[in-house]
Amino acid sequence: MCGIALLVSGIRIGLSSLNLDSISSSSKSHLVFSVDDLKAALQRRGPDSLGTMKLLLPLHSNSSNSTNYRVSSFNEESHVLDNGSDMPESFAEFVFLGATLQLRGMSPVCQPLMDSSRNVLVYNGEIFGGIEVGIDKNDTESLMQSLGNCCSCRSQEHRTTCDFNGQAKGSIVDVLSVIKGPWAIIYWQESSKTLWFGRDAFGRRSLLVHWPTMEDPRFLLSSVSPTSSRLQDSSFEVENGSSGIKFWEELSCGIYSMSVDVKKSDGSFHSEIKKHEWTNAMLKELIEWERASIEPKPAELNFSHSRTSSAELDINSSSSVLAQNVLTALRESMLRRISLYNIYQALKETVPVAVLFSGGLDSMIIAALLDQCLDPNYEIDLLNVSFDGESAPDRISAKTGLKELRRVAPLRRWRLVHIDADLSKLTWETKRVLSLINPANTYMDLNIGIALWLAARGEGWICKESNNETDEDKRVNYTSRARILLVGSGADEQCAGYGRHKTKYRHDSWLGLHKEMKLDMQRIWKRNLGRDDRCIADSGKEARFPFLDEDIIRTLLDIPLWEVADLDQPSGKGDKKILREVAHMLGLHNAAILPKRAIQFGSRIARESNRKNFGSNRAANQASAGSVVINVQSYLS
Repeated sequence: MCGIALLVSGIRIGLSSLNLDSISSSSKSHLVFSVDDLKAALQRRGPDSLGTMKLLLPLHSNSSNSTNYRVSSFNEESHVLDNGSDMPESFAEFVFLGATLQLRGMSPVCQPLMDSSRNVLVYNGEIFGGIEVGIDKNDTESLMQSLGNCCSCRSQEHRTTCDFNGQAKGSIVDVLSVIKGPWAIIYWQESSKTLWFGRDAFGRRSLLVHWPTMEDPRFLLSSVSPTSSRLQDSSFEVENGSSGIKFWEELSCGIYSMSVDVKKSDGSFHSEIKKHEWTNAMLKELIEWERASIEPKPAELNFSHSRTSSAELDINSSSSVLAQNVLTALRESMLRRISLYNIYQALKETVPVAVLFSGGLDSMIIAALLDQCLDPNYEIDLLNVSFDGESAPDRISAKTGLKELRRVAPLRRWRLVHIDADLSKLTWETKRVLSLINPANTYMDLNIGIALWLAARGEGWICKESNNETDEDKRVNYTSRARILLVGSGADEQCAGYGRHKTKYRHDSWLGLHKEMKLDMQRIWKRNLGRDDRCIADSGKEARFPFLDEDIIRTLLDIPLWEVADLDQPSGKGDKKILREVAHMLGLHNAAILPKRAIQFGSRIARESNRKNFGSNRAANQASAGSVVINVQSYLS
């Protein structure tokens, strides 16, 4: 979709039930974000439409139909929907903002949406299952209809305390718990005077929160951190995006509610924010991320070792059934994310989908599966970022990978987009990414963020049809117009692809490895996905993660750990073993033996950053540069 935001004022909000570690004070920062700031942050993402809706709750009213609505679009055309009464002198205010990147349905949809019951919805996500979305329908419209049919029960014990009046209505939590796909939501249920908000169980869509403080009692939600219009000093504007000042934080995955009542003692609005348990049993199992088979018996391990040695030679043996299950699940995951009937009709004349492409194992699997699932009439853009021209490891592997893709899919028109960058010249770009990664604030976050941001823009060059891709005369400037960007996030976490996984295995064997992988999956929303979503969406693109499909997670958890990875084997063989077998099945024999290489190292932005900020790679390694918090003012000076 694109992005959502909310600003709530005039309500005393309690947070005691959330057990938050701390609430950051804004007294030192003096940050004040306005509705215009939130609009500007969403507008710069390049949406097809951006709308606002103001909801007013009068303080003194006995009427059940006393909520006043003001609706205005971004271009200031407006009209009023209210009950004909004058605006009250004292009221609570909710301002909803919705930016829409149209990717599904037959006709454009503008957010926020309001139905006949005066429920209000802004939604940033995709529905790949759980709720039926018609071929010609939009996700947000379908979700609005499902939510509108929900009961008004505020209780956690919905099934035992809610009076259905003989009607089989579900709860808001029930509806959101069954959605398959990435999402972030803000929803006002008029009948119960309750605000609902949250993000999917794995945090695949960003949603930042500012909890009320003594200095700033407002409650704010936003897909991205804006830059405050009250701050005139340009260096301080960036500092609000990435420094010790913590106005925003990543909202923990889950479903939250805020029911609004009037406190009789002082006649003021008050509310308590509550977090709800997921009601989908299968989803709860995925969140807990428990695997039935963790430690192998000697005979099982010996068999696995023999299979690792012969996988590339005998991929059709009975021992390859597990890899075939993963391949089947991945293919279905890809189909859900790129089927053309799910893509907005107006996009079908362009290249609809691109791949964040390093030529490594994960991106090669994605590219090969995309070829199998996408209409053969479309070209596929492979977006590759380099900070060292044609010499960066990712550029070299991308060109090698392109040759292998052309071998296994010769009828497809592949387009490798060379996106070259010079870190020393990325001044305003760096400032922008510093704001986007907020509240993340380390050099590693910034390096990854810059690489993703450049990839999502898709501005580079391609080679004309030629056998010599280094021929300068064959280079043509090119910008990818694909709005959907496929990313390999989640593969390393689920298949033991990081170096720390091997270290943990050596120290604590299989159980230690399982715990480390579980930790990675349960914190991926905070460490990776929110940041990545914000950087990619800034260019009017939507990131989609085939490896983080709910069915993929379930399939991999059903496989014994020693069949997923064999870390007694060398790098490029035992790590992500199950995916290497999948690559062999797809005919990607060269990619199947490539070692893991993170984007910041493969693109060589980490090397350039280390030289710029620490003097050398050696000095940076001694300082553990990746985890060092950025001092923004010195960084930009």
